[in-house]
Amino acid sequence: MNKFVNDKFYETRNDLLKEINLLSDAQFNSKPDMNKWSIAQVCQHLVLLDEVAIKVISFGLKEIDSTKKERQEIHSILLDRTKKFTAPEILEPSLEPFEVQQMIDLLNDARKKLMTFLSTIEDESMLAKKSVKHPALGELLLDQWIELIYLHEQRHIEQIKEMKLLLKIV
Repeated sequence: MNKFVNDKFYETRNDLLKEINLLSDAQFNSKPDMNKWSIAQVCQHLVLLDEVAIKVISFGLKEIDSTKKERQEIHSILLDRTKKFTAPEILEPSLEPFEVQQMIDLLNDARKKLMTFLSTIEDESMLAKKSVKHPALGELLLDQWIELIYLHEQRHIEQIKEMKLLLKIV
């Protein structure tokens, strides 16, 4: 995997950990609104995405032919917080509470598995040639699925910052 993407994964994850590290378990599991996720649930959603991304990319690499060959603009779409998305069921977090340290361990484990998987891809050029359909963004090249992971995490870091303000967590 290229250094830029690797650095983005590292930088984004560090930013996330800075946002949640000092929270109490009660703050971590509080919801700003009954119809919204808690910070813990947002983090579990990120764990689930790392796990699902392995399956999606693995599936895409096994495909003989792809329908999509051109890149799609995903940066502005994902980082625009005025655009709302509904998580697919497979990425919906559970309702159970989490301890902050427990979630940090889950985040670290999921990311380690993802990075290990990505490091085993023999021909990285295939990532720019094969695609898999994203439920909200349509057909995406596999290398864009990889970008999506850190962009999606950046989006949720901003959401967590907003939640902390709503919950009056300084």
